[in-house]
Amino acid sequence: MHPHQRPIFLITLLLCIIIKANAQQPTTTISIINTTKQPIPFATVKATATDSLKSITKITDSSGIAVFQLSQNLQYVINVTSVGYSATEKRITITGNNTFTITAKPSPTALGNVTVTSTRPVMRQEDDKTIIDPENLANSSTNAFEILEKTPGLFVDQDGNVYLSSTTPAKIFINGREQRMGTSDIATMLRSLPPNSIQSIEILRTPSAKYDASGGGGIVNVVLKKGVRIGLTGTVNAGLNQGVYGNQFAGMNLNNSAGKLNTYINLQYSRRNNYDQIKTDRLFAADTILSQDAFTRYPQNSFYVGVGFGYELSKKWEISYDGRLNLNNAKNNTVNSSDITKLSTNELITSNVANVQNKANSTSISQSISTKYKIDSSGSEWTNDLSYTGNPNTTSQNFATGFMVPNRSPSAGDGAVTTKFNFYSISSNVLWKLPKKFTVETGIKSTFVSFSNNADYFRVIEGSRTVDNFRTAAFNYRENINSGYLQASKNVSGIVVKMGVRAENTNMEGNQLVPKDTSFNIHRTDLFPYIYISRNLMTIMSYELKAYLVYRRTISRPSYDLLNPFPRYIDPYLFETGNPALRPQFTQNYEANISVNERPIFAVGVNNTKDIFTNVIYQADSSKSLAYRTYDNLGTNKETYFRILGAIPPGRKYFIVAGLQYNHNFYNGLYENKPLGFKRGSFSIFTYQTLKISPTTQFTINGFARFNGQLQFYELTSFGSLNFSLNQQFLNKKLMISLNATDVLFTNNNSFSLQQGTVNASGYREADTRRFGINVRYNFGFRKKEENNMFNIESPEKGN
Repeated sequence: MHPHQRPIFLITLLLCIIIKANAQQPTTTISIINTTKQPIPFATVKATATDSLKSITKITDSSGIAVFQLSQNLQYVINVTSVGYSATEKRITITGNNTFTITAKPSPTALGNVTVTSTRPVMRQEDDKTIIDPENLANSSTNAFEILEKTPGLFVDQDGNVYLSSTTPAKIFINGREQRMGTSDIATMLRSLPPNSIQSIEILRTPSAKYDASGGGGIVNVVLKKGVRIGLTGTVNAGLNQGVYGNQFAGMNLNNSAGKLNTYINLQYSRRNNYDQIKTDRLFAADTILSQDAFTRYPQNSFYVGVGFGYELSKKWEISYDGRLNLNNAKNNTVNSSDITKLSTNELITSNVANVQNKANSTSISQSISTKYKIDSSGSEWTNDLSYTGNPNTTSQNFATGFMVPNRSPSAGDGAVTTKFNFYSISSNVLWKLPKKFTVETGIKSTFVSFSNNADYFRVIEGSRTVDNFRTAAFNYRENINSGYLQASKNVSGIVVKMGVRAENTNMEGNQLVPKDTSFNIHRTDLFPYIYISRNLMTIMSYELKAYLVYRRTISRPSYDLLNPFPRYIDPYLFETGNPALRPQFTQNYEANISVNERPIFAVGVNNTKDIFTNVIYQADSSKSLAYRTYDNLGTNKETYFRILGAIPPGRKYFIVAGLQYNHNFYNGLYENKPLGFKRGSFSIFTYQTLKISPTTQFTINGFARFNGQLQFYELTSFGSLNFSLNQQFLNKKLMISLNATDVLFTNNNSFSLQQGTVNASGYREADTRRFGINVRYNFGFRKKEENNMFNIESPEKGN
């Protein structure tokens, strides 16, 4: 069998098994709506057989739908509970495939004096995405980026890339919109967001045709909180943590609902300071080694404001606006000592110390306006979205190198870099809920990117300041992507089949004006098919076992910062540059996974990638001691992975969830025009545990460990992090104080090695990751209390 046919064969075989195992089980769909015929998402629906009292509990999806496998010709009692609604009961009889609609009425109890109980799992599977409830993670975090670092199943490297696998970084979306900025800019923006501003985190390892095809590494969608529909709520929070250097933050958010108008505002100021240390030994000749020790300190101040509103124009039309502003002021200082030694005689040939100072001021402005038209009461809708993101930055750099061996005059230089980034997006989507459980989705989208970079550098030699022609550069980039998709889903004898295709027309144009023309143009149109199949397998002790099969073809386009050929000074022996000849990479992903009561427990998959581009280090032609870091297309990669997730609760007061993931990569291609064959497998484990000491006190442990790690072609030693938090509530659970400790054992550091082509290097990297801190949060307005089942984590403010 041809290697590319094996995943298709496995999916077909699993599909046949699923169909055979479930051919006789009818599907019952229960839709939960309110008195205005709007769906109620995340409601708890319990079906109890009247003859045996056997029950099955489900949570409605974002469309208010819960799907059951219930026995033929039996009567069931359906109980529905949800926040802000009275408990509802209805009797039904199952005859074949059925669809029932249940209306829940608002609770008549005064909201100011009521405590509502509902169920919200920390991790659940909804169709082709995993949804994370970040409530507990926010309690011990100072910003949104730290929440991603602690999210089970995500890996965030030292440069801010977020990985779902080990090959390609995931795309970061905020409120369903891709953030088309560089990695460092996205990380800076997320570090400005308040930790309690996140409603949920959606992980899409194989996104549907509705989403942009540029998700070869998957998508992490950060959903921010907006105005709620239950009165007035607000939070005031502040905190600090201390490592070698300290971080502090303070902020507030306010949400209000007044009839048809919902409004919100989030404010946060944060001051951060940390360090990063990299020690490297690079063998650049048979008997000569370059040893470097670079220590960088990163102080930063940021201010964030987010505002928005949602307004019901009529029973069918809604309009909403979201705006975010990030102001950041950062500076870093790197001191890098370098020694070149002859190994055979231990002779010190060269010794110098480089000092690099960078100061940056950046602004990020995001504006979006969207509308929704409710076509009918079954959930059909037409949505439109118009958004803009602007990110102007100014950076100044000063660098100087002092030479001890041999003793000579120091060299120095300085530069100023100005960048302007603009991103526009317009989209329109239609969702039709048709008879006989048939759903059709279609939409169109256009995005426009403009980026300009101007760098003016000078060298200072013996007091004379002249233009540095090597580093002075000007680069412009334009991008336009036009896309459309069509996908449909149908429940066929209990098997949900969703199929779709997305077409994307890509137009990219880059022009380096200084020092030389490196213009490029790309115009192409590609198709990206998508297949999703799900089926309930069986019910064991009221827990429903469900299987999913997913296929998607995706593309990863190089971003503007990877294409920009401007050489960025790192130290006297290393610089960083983009590659304007970089081609997009294409990935075909196959995954099969199983969930229990919508909680994912097992997955296995394959990613086949061609024209893969990754971070590489090449030796410069001008000098054996000089290297440059860039991105290049290397060939193909086959990644095979599996995940296991489980929970074992010994009682109501204690909860533990743990997971394991294995990734194996096989690269095959060329590195520096020489054959490349690289294989490596790595294991990652993670856990999240809570102990409820009292009704107002909770102790939490979370952590991860990665063994035999890999990051592109870097081979990493084992590393991980163990974190603790103790949460205590006061003032009738309105005030919460959280004591937290991050990377207590200081194990989130690693040794690394890189042996590819002419580059033979090894080293060690650590950062200011061990921290101890305190967070204080005061809630006012309406609160709710939540209880959790065996797959849920209970937040300390959510009661008994």
